Amino acid sequence: MSTPAPWVRTRLRTAPTAAALTAVLALALVFLAAALPRALDRGADGALRDFLRGSGPVATSVGVTSGLPVTDDPSGRLDETSEQLTGVVGAVLPLDPSGPVYGRRAKLPRSLPQQGLTEPDGVPPEVALQYQHGARERVRFTEGRWPAGAGAAGEPAEVALSAAAARTLGIKVGDVFRSDRSVLDRGYPLKPMPLRVAGLYEVTDPADPFWAEIGCALKACLNISPSSGPADPPHPYWYAVGLVGTGELPRLGAWGSGAEDYWRLPVRVDALRADRLEQTSYALAAVTSGPVAVQVTTGSGRSDVRIASALRTAIDGARQRQASIDAITAVGPAGAAGVAAVVLCLAAALTVERRTPELRLLRARGAGLRGVFGRLLGEGLATVLPAAGLGALAAFVLLPTPRWQPAAVAAGSVALLALLALPVRAALLLRVAPDRARGGRRRLVAELAVLAVTAAAAVQLARRGVSPLDAGVDPLLVAAPLLLSLSGALLLARAQPVLIGLLARRAARRSGAVGFLGLARAARGGGGPRSRPSVLPLLALVLAVACGAVGATVLASVAADRTTVARHNLGGDAVVSASLNSTLPDAFVTRAGQLPGVTGSLPVWIVDDVTMSLGAGASVRVNVVIADPVGYARLADAAGRGRFDPALLTGGPGAGTGAGGGDGRLPALVSGDLPEGEFELRLQAGDAVRIRTAGTVDGTPALTGTAGQTVLLPLGAAADLLPRIGGPTRWLADGSPDDARLRALAVELLGPPAAGSRPGHLVRTTAEEVALLGHDPLQASAVRLFWLAVGATALFALLAVLLTLLRAGPERAATLARLRTMGLRPRQGLALILAEVLPQSLVAALGGALTAVGCVLLLGPALDLSPLVGAGVPTGLHLLAAPIARQAVLLALLAALAVVAEAAVTARRQITTELRAGDTQ
Repeated sequence: MSTPAPWVRTRLRTAPTAAALTAVLALALVFLAAALPRALDRGADGALRDFLRGSGPVATSVGVTSGLPVTDDPSGRLDETSEQLTGVVGAVLPLDPSGPVYGRRAKLPRSLPQQGLTEPDGVPPEVALQYQHGARERVRFTEGRWPAGAGAAGEPAEVALSAAAARTLGIKVGDVFRSDRSVLDRGYPLKPMPLRVAGLYEVTDPADPFWAEIGCALKACLNISPSSGPADPPHPYWYAVGLVGTGELPRLGAWGSGAEDYWRLPVRVDALRADRLEQTSYALAAVTSGPVAVQVTTGSGRSDVRIASALRTAIDGARQRQASIDAITAVGPAGAAGVAAVVLCLAAALTVERRTPELRLLRARGAGLRGVFGRLLGEGLATVLPAAGLGALAAFVLLPTPRWQPAAVAAGSVALLALLALPVRAALLLRVAPDRARGGRRRLVAELAVLAVTAAAAVQLARRGVSPLDAGVDPLLVAAPLLLSLSGALLLARAQPVLIGLLARRAARRSGAVGFLGLARAARGGGGPRSRPSVLPLLALVLAVACGAVGATVLASVAADRTTVARHNLGGDAVVSASLNSTLPDAFVTRAGQLPGVTGSLPVWIVDDVTMSLGAGASVRVNVVIADPVGYARLADAAGRGRFDPALLTGGPGAGTGAGGGDGRLPALVSGDLPEGEFELRLQAGDAVRIRTAGTVDGTPALTGTAGQTVLLPLGAAADLLPRIGGPTRWLADGSPDDARLRALAVELLGPPAAGSRPGHLVRTTAEEVALLGHDPLQASAVRLFWLAVGATALFALLAVLLTLLRAGPERAATLARLRTMGLRPRQGLALILAEVLPQSLVAALGGALTAVGCVLLLGPALDLSPLVGAGVPTGLHLLAAPIARQAVLLALLAALAVVAEAAVTARRQITTELRAGDTQ
């Protein structure tokens, strides 16, 4: 007797194309499953590090201070304590290899009065003394030398100043100054100590975090003195930090009414991980107020050590942001994963359907279920397992990240599903003889159970709403679109034969058999006379449309909310503010209003800090806004802030003559926190303007932020005031003005824009504000994830359409071949395929769109998009027709293209290839 051929090798040689397609599908799905958590980790880690870097090097460090500086060898004790702190804190937190920054600083500066230096408002400049270890190696002297120090009592303290600060203050090398009490000094005993400038330096790298805490050592800073009462208003004065050598360490306390030692230990931000933020927060707590803090105090020999860090607050904020983003973005990947799982099961079901005669023959020849299961599992081990391993390896190599467990679990789950889908489906098919009545009852019970679970989930979600954003991912929120899509697919599978059957009966009354034949085959599910529509293709298509539409709706709602927030913040689509104590020229107002994209614009006059007399000696300070009521009302309506009826300001008699009525009072709209009645405004020029309140508003687009109490006057009635007030100070516009052209026009007519502390005009547009709202890397990563999920669902929908076509492909090709022997033309063959396939795809697209509408109506009222928008917005998801319709049309278009491609391939086949002797089709 001959030896039996190995089953797996024989099967793979017999159908290499099917085995290769199965391997490719498994590789792609496992790669996506493993890549998703790793991409999420990379995005979260990158967003965390970018967020922490934006907080600055001081906020990402551990700060240690001691207010009782030692007197014996202070420099050596500073170095020794620094080594101790690095060892203790570095054991629980990753410290930056650049090393700690430490030294000693005087608590208060001293002023240098009446010595020919720069004194704004007559306040003399002040100098603080500080020693920072390693500063000498990071500067380059332009004049003089590093201060030697170690002077006796009464000798000048030697200091090095930055060359920029010296130029600002008017100081030269070798100058000796006497010092006096600082404006911050409140009565501390002060001993005379002169100051000598030993050298001027330039910093080699101003961006070095070494200088983060002493920016005034790089240049002079303009500070504001504190006010002690109405008779002593705040005044600006120059402030600089002077660097001293180790010899001056003992005298820093005498200069600044006390001194303190400090150490700043920068944490290595690149070593922090988003998935370990909780452990990092606990470690910071142990350092600042836990056992590590006790160890630092006892080890340093200093009883007054204080440890603080703003990093813990930043990390806690990052954890809340991450949880809020994850709670929303989990919907997109969950939908894509559901579609992928259905497509995988659909591929297995089609394979089993194709191999049903073979499997039944094996059973008829005595093969047991266990044997059939084992042989099919062996095929999967030879094809799926290597492909799954290759896909997982590619994801791990292309997307490196420290955490591997979630990716391994996801890849293993998909590989296991791909491995077991075929043998499990075959075992279920072969377990018992087919009994249509019993199978129908089982299917009905299963469908009713799914509908009951979906209804219970919908009721529970509508009753309790979505979990708070900081509570993490809500399983009910993730499962709701999947359950609704499954229920919709089940209902469509029941309704599709009836609906398409009605169309087939109507087509039967018309001339021509192509339409009737295609619709009749569609009503039977595209198979033979006894076939019926499968739920899996419908589920894949409905789920793809629904999840893609929900994701697209979220993205569209985020974009709309960002635009709304930007308009609300700006007061329009574009705002140009004049520089301080200046106005906008008429030429700019005219030419800016003529720019392309500007649909409406108007100038606005703003007078700040105006006294409004309320009577009986009472008064308040208000901001007066003068504008054209009609144009201003239109902008307020577009901005969603300060809406009012312009007739309140335009209907009074004498509006064009400066009178607001018979008594000469101007009509005015006041903010809601001001009383109504007749009052008097005292402008800065000394003019007294009588007003009467015509109504109240909840804000004003012309003033952003906390505008305070405002009064709005109509331009026509207040025209007499304009010559004394001057030109407009702000220009507002709506529409879609070109940002670059508006800025170029502003530079041409208004001069250079404001930058940092430099005065100048300010241009703000909605496009710029929207970009700023979406600049957060965490939000950008979440939006990219939604886009990828939408794209993945579209690809899986295309794959489901192709698999559905392949399901009935052989039988359809044979039918077309028989019809061609009876005179069917190629164009009629294409029409037949379209009539058969497109109704199913259109029904699935319509069902997916309706399911998406249901998801939005169910989830929308409780879904908070604020984390994705980047600002607080009202809770709720907008029901937008365009994203949902776009997904449905995309599916119909993909189905049509796939049908045309299949028809082109089928048309090339010869009739004799399809009609062979003994063909069972």
